[in-house]
Amino acid sequence: MMKLAVVAALAGSAAAFAPAPVSQTSRTALNADLSNELGAQAPLGFFDPLGCVADGDKENFDRLRWVELKHGRIAMLAVVGYLTTAAGVRFPGAEDIPGGFAALDNIPGMVWAQMVATWATMEAANQDQYAAPWGLNMNSLEESPAEFKGDFRNGFIDFGWDKFSDETKMRKRAIELNNGRAAQMGILGLMVHEKLGNIDAILP
Repeated sequence: MMKLAVVAALAGSAAAFAPAPVSQTSRTALNADLSNELGAQAPLGFFDPLGCVADGDKENFDRLRWVELKHGRIAMLAVVGYLTTAAGVRFPGAEDIPGGFAALDNIPGMVWAQMVATWATMEAANQDQYAAPWGLNMNSLEESPAEFKGDFRNGFIDFGWDKFSDETKMRKRAIELNNGRAAQMGILGLMVHEKLGNIDAILP
């Protein structure tokens, strides 16, 4: 299972820096200039070494940009969770469960069931509800107010976002994207060092 997790992390990391393969369904979305899109920024600029979007399919680019964003958000939570348990913080009743990979063999079945239920709930809630479930457009809501893929405010939460200028919004989205990229590398590094047996050398 953990080998699958490592493979998934590597796949997410690869998706983080390159957009995606191209479908041939829409000629209008092809040959778009992607060099100025969100995520194409210093120091690498537009970085697509595998040529995944060499033909400029904007629709596929946007889809993979969302995949990257989602992986980054999950990785940020993973890094915080790993460091929190490494610091000795535990939920009541879980004081004897170790951190890292060792936790997988010590988590009770009911806790696994609760985690799976929590993941399913989060996956269902954290999406564009105007296109729910999972983008199938099977509801009667009006047009989605989402400004981009990954905008899950659903007309409910703002925190001042709508007052920002377009330039500020792009800057903040770029910050989140970069933090997610760093977190993907961070959690992968923590996992590798734990398997190498020298995690104590990099954590205080």
